[in-house]
Amino acid sequence: MKPPPFDYACPTSLAEAIDLIARHDGDAKPIAGGQSLMPMLAFRLAAPTLLVDLRRVPGLDGITVDDDGVMLGARVRWCDIEADARLAAACPLLAAAIPHVAHYQIRNRGTVGGSLAHADPAAELPAVALACAAEIVAQGPEGRRTIAADDFLVGPLTTALEPTELIVAVRFPPWPAGRHHGFAEFSRRKGDFAIVGVALFFDDADGAIAGATVVAFGIGDRPQRLAAAEEVLNGAAPSAELFARAAAAAADSVEPQTDIHADGDYRRALLATLLERTLAQSAGLASAS
Repeated sequence: MKPPPFDYACPTSLAEAIDLIARHDGDAKPIAGGQSLMPMLAFRLAAPTLLVDLRRVPGLDGITVDDDGVMLGARVRWCDIEADARLAAACPLLAAAIPHVAHYQIRNRGTVGGSLAHADPAAELPAVALACAAEIVAQGPEGRRTIAADDFLVGPLTTALEPTELIVAVRFPPWPAGRHHGFAEFSRRKGDFAIVGVALFFDDADGAIAGATVVAFGIGDRPQRLAAAEEVLNGAAPSAELFARAAAAAADSVEPQTDIHADGDYRRALLATLLERTLAQSAGLASAS
C-alpha cells in the first residue's frame, strides 16, 4: 500500500504548528508517533494535503505529578508512562492499563495525544480517561480550552476537536489514597485491540463501596460508563455475590456491537466475566467465574 501524496512540515513551536494546521482549513494532519495515522495513510483512509510533524515542538513531552494530579503532554509515549515510577501511585489505573497497549515496539512510538485524537472505541487510554474524569487540553487559533473526556469522545474515530486544534495535554485528577482499582481486557492475541475491556475503581466508606466507577470499552462506538453496575455496587459491602450481581446488571444494560471479531452476545457474556473477575481482584476476593 502507498499513501496519497502530501506535503510535510516540521515546525519548531506550538504556535507555528497551529498556524500551519489552521491555514490548511482541515486538510492538514498532525503526526507524532504515527502509529494510527500511518496505517490509515497506507490504506488511503486518510488523505491530508499536509503532515505537520510535532517532534520538534517543545513542551509536549512532559509528565507532571503534583497535588493537582497528573498532567501528560500530548507527545508523551506509552514507554515514558511505563518508565515513570511515580504514576503507579499517582494514577494507578493509568499505570495498570499501559502494558495492555499494543506491542512493545508500538509503545516506544505511540503517544497519548495520538491515541486520544484517534479515539478508537477499543483503545485503552480513552477508556481510562473517561473513568478518571480526565480533561483534554486543546489549543487552536482561538486559544486554549479544556474538554471533559465524556464530552471529548463523540463516536468511533470522532472527537470534539476542531479541525484547527491540537491536543497539547491530558490532565488526570488526584487519586485518593486507599482507592481500589482494576483493569482487564480480552483480545484474540496479545497486543491486538480489545474485544472487550473494563476499567474501574471504587472507594471504601466504612466497609461499603462508594464512588464506584465502571467503564467498558470495545463494546460500542466509544467507551461507556456502566451506570447499572455502579448502582448495584454503591453502598454495599464487597462480596463475590455482589460482584456477580453487578456483572449481570452490566451485561443486561448494554447492546454490544457485532463485527468480524465477535458477535454482540459473545461480547455481553465476556463483559460480565471480565467485570466480575476484575471487581473481585480489585477487592482482594476470589471470583466465582
